[in-house]
Amino acid sequence: MPGFRRIAVVVAALAALIVGIACAGLPVYVYPQVDALRQADAIVVLGGTAYARFDVGLKLAQEGYAKELVISRSTGADDPNMDRYCDGKFDFTVYCFVPDPWSTRGEAEEIQRLTKAQGWKHIIVVTYTPHVSRARYIVEKCFHGQLTMVASPSDSGPKFWTWMYIRQSAGYVRAFFQPGC
Repeated sequence: MPGFRRIAVVVAALAALIVGIACAGLPVYVYPQVDALRQADAIVVLGGTAYARFDVGLKLAQEGYAKELVISRSTGADDPNMDRYCDGKFDFTVYCFVPDPWSTRGEAEEIQRLTKAQGWKHIIVVTYTPHVSRARYIVEKCFHGQLTMVASPSDSGPKFWTWMYIRQSAGYVRAFFQPGC
């Protein structure tokens, strides 16, 4: 029986650790801080393969929240799914770019370059829900104006959220140790 108790204690401790991590991540990954929408100089949609975020950015531009829509083509310049956003005819300016480096940091650096060129004071940044908090952290390293974060819909389920906790946590560690913008 002593071996059984030891195993039960270890299992209980691991279960408590997993529940603790899951609870600690809820306000960061599952229910991140998003901001009330208002007029901005530009809408920037961060890249990825969950294309719903591009629809959110497009809708915000069509509703008049900004006259410029900036889209990260992080899926590559030859992604035909992106052509409807980047090659479409709209009543607002659309600028698409491939980030360099190919990361949120590369996107934040492009935001910094565009801000210097355009004089932006306020931007709306759209990304998917589990990325909102980390994207805010990284973009704020490069953009010092007013930042409105918007979450687009995300997948769900235990497999997705487990992966997001791991991926976003690792991304935070990497971002913390990257100097400057």
